Amino acid sequence: MNSKDQHSGEKKIVIIGAGPTGLGAGYRLKDLGYKNFQIYDRLSHIGGLASSFTDSAGFTWDIGGHVMFSHYKYYDQCFETLMGDEFQMNNRECWVRMFNTWVPYPFQNNIRYLPKEVTLECLTGLIEAQTRRDHKAAQNFEEFMDAVFGDGICKHFMKPYNFKVWAHPPKLMNKEWIGERVAMIDINRAIKNVVMATDDFGWGPNNQFKFPLRGGTGEFYRRFGKPLEGHVNLNRGVDFINLKRKEVRFADGQIVPYDILLSTMPLDKLCNDLLNGDVPREIKKGTASLRHSGGYMVGIGIKQPCPSTKSWMYFPEDNCPFYRVTYLSNYSPYMTPDKDTHYSLLCEVSYSEFKPVDGNRIVDDVIQGLINAGMIKEEDRKDIVDTWVFNARYSYPTPSVERDDILAQAIPFLEQHGIYSRGRFGMWKYEVSNTDHSLMQGVELINRLFQGEAETTIGMKYASTVDGRNAAVHERSQAAGSGDPKKTAEAAASAPASSPQKPAPGGKQPRREPSWQPSKVREPATPGESTTTKRAAVSRSRPEAKPGERLDLVAAGKADGRDQPGDKAESHISEEELGITSRSDDEE
Repeated sequence: MNSKDQHSGEKKIVIIGAGPTGLGAGYRLKDLGYKNFQIYDRLSHIGGLASSFTDSAGFTWDIGGHVMFSHYKYYDQCFETLMGDEFQMNNRECWVRMFNTWVPYPFQNNIRYLPKEVTLECLTGLIEAQTRRDHKAAQNFEEFMDAVFGDGICKHFMKPYNFKVWAHPPKLMNKEWIGERVAMIDINRAIKNVVMATDDFGWGPNNQFKFPLRGGTGEFYRRFGKPLEGHVNLNRGVDFINLKRKEVRFADGQIVPYDILLSTMPLDKLCNDLLNGDVPREIKKGTASLRHSGGYMVGIGIKQPCPSTKSWMYFPEDNCPFYRVTYLSNYSPYMTPDKDTHYSLLCEVSYSEFKPVDGNRIVDDVIQGLINAGMIKEEDRKDIVDTWVFNARYSYPTPSVERDDILAQAIPFLEQHGIYSRGRFGMWKYEVSNTDHSLMQGVELINRLFQGEAETTIGMKYASTVDGRNAAVHERSQAAGSGDPKKTAEAAASAPASSPQKPAPGGKQPRREPSWQPSKVREPATPGESTTTKRAAVSRSRPEAKPGERLDLVAAGKADGRDQPGDKAESHISEEELGITSRSDDEE
C-alpha cells in the first residue's frame, strides 16, 4: 500500500523526527517541489534537542552550549533565508579552569599559565610523544592520547576532561572519530610560548559565531515550521514499524504507509524496539550494544550584571560535576529578563553506567561546583533567582571501538528495506553530528535519492595538517571541510561546482524520481525532561513547554522519552574543544 495516487505518482516519504535532520530533509524536498512527504515527532514542538525554552522567570535556555558555525553553504543559505538579520555575531572567547587559574584556549599552547612543575611535566611529555611515540599504532582513544600529547597533558587535562565529557573510559572508544586531524602538534610553538611567555589565544575577529537574537538556538529551527506547514505532525509517537508491509503504526493507532522512511530515532531503539519483522540477530545484538551518554543541562540565572566576556569554559578537575559552562547571556542581550541586571550560566554534566549522577541533587551540586571552581562566590547564592534542568537521556553517541563494525552491518540492512537512518543518533557518528552536519545529513540524503549525488557528510574523513588544524576532507568535495573559516572559504573556492541548491521553498527544479536501490555505504560506519525553578518559589509541576515562549511554571519536555523519535541536536563539543588542536578559528 502507498499514496502515489494522491500526488501524481510521487512515492510516499515518511520522516520520523522533527529535529535538524528531519527538518533539513523536509526543507530540501519542499525546495524540489516534492509534495508527498510527512514529518512526525513525538514532541509538541519541532527542533528536537536543538530546541530552546524561555521560562517563567524570563530566562531562555538551550539544551547544551550551541553555537552556529557552519561547514556548508546550503546551511548558511537556510539560516539567511529564515533568520534574516535577526541574529548577533559573537566573538569566541574560551578558557580552561585548572589549578585555580584560567588557562586560555587552546590548552597545549598556553601551558605556561600552569604551575611551573606542571608546565615542565606537560612540555617534556609533549616533546617525547611527538618525537618518540607512534600514534598510528594506537588501538583506542586512550592509547592515541598518550601517543600524541604525552604523559603530562594526558594526566592533567586530556584524560580527566574526556571522561567528564564522554562518561566512558577512553580505552572503550575508538580513535577513528578523531582521525588524523590532531596527530601533529607544533611543539616548537608550544616551547616558544613557554620560554618567551607568549600568549597564544584561540580567538579573535576571524573567530566568530552567529546566535539568534531572540528565542535561543531553537528559534532557527522553529522557523522551519512555516515553510513546512502541512507536512509536520506533532505529538505523534511511533508504536512500531512493519518492515515487510512498509508501514508505521503510531501510538494513536493510525497506520501510515511509506515507500521510503527517513528515521532520526536512536539506532539502537529503532532496531530493537520498533522494527517489527525479520531483523537479523547480529544486527539487533550489535545495535543494542552501541554506547551513549546522557546529560543534565543545568541553567543558573543570577540577578547581577554579567562579570565576564567569556563565551564558554572547560573544567577537567573533580571539584565540580560539569565539564563545560557557557555564559549564555553573552550570546544575545535577550537571553535574560534584563541584560544589564541579570546573567545566565548553562552547565553541562554527563552521566552513564560508568559515571552515575544523582539527578535529585544535580542543581545543588552544580551550584556548589560553581563556587568550588571560582565561577561564583558563596555570597552569590542569594542572587540566584532561577534554575532550570533538562535531562537529555541521549546526549552523546559514543564512538566505541566496535561502533564502525556495527554500522557496517546495520545501515546497509536498513537501506535494503527502504529505511535510511540518519542524524546524531540515527547514524551514531559523533564526528558528523553538529547541528549543521545533522541538518545536512537530511539534505544530502534527499539529493542522493533525487539527484544521484553522493552523500558526503556521513562518510567524512580527516587528514593531518602540520599545525594540527581541523582539515576535514569529504569523499567528494572539500567545500564542507575545515572548522577554520578561512580554510572553509579557500576550500569552497577551489571545490568543483555542484548542482544548485536554492533553499527557498517553492522554487521549481527538474525532478528525478528517487533511486530506491541502496548504494554501498563507503564508510560503515531524544529525549529528555526539563524543569525550571524560581529560587523564591520552588515548583515541581510540569506543563508542556513551547519553545521560545514563556511558561507560567516550568519549561518541560516529556518526562519519559527513551524511545522518543527525533534527531538529537549537537551538544557542541568538538575535537577542537577538547583542547587538542591549535587552530585559531572555528564551529561546534
